[in-house]
Amino acid sequence: MICANCQREIVPGSNFCYYCGARQAPPPPRPVMGQRYLMRSATNKRIAGVCAGFADYLGLDPALVRILWVLLTFFTAIFPGIILYIISWLIMPMAPYPLPAAPQPAGDQPR
Repeated sequence: MICANCQREIVPGSNFCYYCGARQAPPPPRPVMGQRYLMRSATNKRIAGVCAGFADYLGLDPALVRILWVLLTFFTAIFPGIILYIISWLIMPMAPYPLPAAPQPAGDQPR
């Protein structure tokens, strides 16, 4: 890192220059990676939101995940699919409800 005032090399991340004492600009914030969390859906749920939560996490359509879950459940002797659903229901946290849209002022209504 180079001091903006005296142009000398200083340790990266320094708040002040060791040579001239000038305050250094804060480093640019690191880009936040879009972290995805496995959570039950709060808005798109049929029973508990487990399938919709898996769909959101995997980037798939919730209907497709539901169909696959039902097929998996029937082709694996029914109990494993039901047990996994119940365990997922208990373990996965509920996603927060989305914020409601802000009301528009009366003059800005679309026609």
